Amino acid sequence: MLDGILIGLSTAFSFSNILMVIGGCLIGTFIGMLPGLGPMSIISIMIPVAISIGDPSAALILLAGVYYGAIFGGSTSSILINAPGVASTVATSFDGYPLARQGKAGKALTVAAISSFCGGSIGAVLLMIFAPALASVALLFHSAEYFALMVVGLSAIAAFAGTGQVVKALLMTVLGLIMATVGEGALFNMPRFTMGIMDLQSGFGFITLAMAMFALPEALYLVLDPGRSKTEGGSNEIKDLRITKAEAKSIAPVIGRQSIQGFLIGVLPGAGATIASFLGYAVERNIAPKEEQKEFGKGAIKGLAAPESANNAACTGSFVPLLTLGIPGSGTTAILLGALIALNVSPGPRLMVDEPEIFWAVIISMYVGNLILLILNLPLIPYIAKVLAVPRNYLIPFIFFFTLMGAYIGQNNATELLILVGLGICATVLRFADYPLAPLLIGFILGSMLEDNFSRSMQLYDGLGFLMERPMTIGLLGLAAVLVILPSYRARRARLRQRGVADGD
Repeated sequence: MLDGILIGLSTAFSFSNILMVIGGCLIGTFIGMLPGLGPMSIISIMIPVAISIGDPSAALILLAGVYYGAIFGGSTSSILINAPGVASTVATSFDGYPLARQGKAGKALTVAAISSFCGGSIGAVLLMIFAPALASVALLFHSAEYFALMVVGLSAIAAFAGTGQVVKALLMTVLGLIMATVGEGALFNMPRFTMGIMDLQSGFGFITLAMAMFALPEALYLVLDPGRSKTEGGSNEIKDLRITKAEAKSIAPVIGRQSIQGFLIGVLPGAGATIASFLGYAVERNIAPKEEQKEFGKGAIKGLAAPESANNAACTGSFVPLLTLGIPGSGTTAILLGALIALNVSPGPRLMVDEPEIFWAVIISMYVGNLILLILNLPLIPYIAKVLAVPRNYLIPFIFFFTLMGAYIGQNNATELLILVGLGICATVLRFADYPLAPLLIGFILGSMLEDNFSRSMQLYDGLGFLMERPMTIGLLGLAAVLVILPSYRARRARLRQRGVADGD
């Protein structure tokens, strides 16, 4: 093993591979900032370039750099214009965009950069130490466990609701789950609820829905409520780029916890960075003191650091099943698997033994890549943040353009634009009615995975027997129950305490 690591070090730190890391990070970061061009799209575009290189190590290092560079860049559009073109950066917009609206875009980008670096770096170290052992743990997760994991994700939905909005959040989650059923089902390959529209046979596109829930309502909100930009104070002035010692001290444990949690979730095939970011946000909100919980969703730096650490660590963790088992942990790693096969590399348990220079070079390059991302992006933050200094008359068309472009690129048909506008208008109405939009998107994202794994479990166990036959499933469902009951218990205890104080106890 030590020999393999030394070979990987020499391969990763060769001049050509360092250039590959830098090139991949730059391409991923800057193209990833454009809504609609997520890591899957960018890597698909880059595969012919990677294959033409010929060297499997260099090609995979380039594609891996594009991958985590795109995740890093995707957070920028989420923070600046509330347009999360990638599912794993949706949670970043919950507190990142409010910070930008408060005139703290520079600070938000700094927190995101540092959290991303720490999450990716901790993930790379854990990957180096535990990759072989974690591969065997990942094999213990079957469809039943993944179903239970999706339930855990949905049970944390209260974390995305404001005060007194739990019922509204629940209704929006149910609406998201309903929208996830549109298109071909997991059990029967027959179109459902498509209303005769051929373009809906594959269901609603994530990018279209994300743009309709966040970016388009933001632009419409600015048009319909012109005084808003004046009342939210100083968003056009770029200042406050640094984080204070107190802020650094407050987010340090958050980054540590969510880097480890995100990495472990990323290891599970099919879980990925999206679930890691949502669970990271939910966990940190639920364990935060009562006074800090109220700040989540309004510009809490903990609410920004948690998903950014978790999703970057999960991206690194997703390479565990890819490299050690040959199982893609997400759609992006599925594309990377195809690239590996095209390069005549067979990922799996023998890769570490037969081709250690590829295995260890990729892992070591991840740490180098995260360091390069930090070095490249921190000096650019004042310039990136100046997007918000653009006058509102120009910023609104800019948001409209990238929203429409992102939706069209995502599905490549004009019907998607009509769906985007229709859903965007509905989302704007819901926003004026004070309904939280994030739970709808979470329900939509987790809904299809929930249905797929539930259907598969029902087929394998001929009914609901899987709920009782698999201890890990029972444990995860128990955790989901705790996540549902705990917030209600804490709220009830707080009400009783206030009543006691009022009664003079």
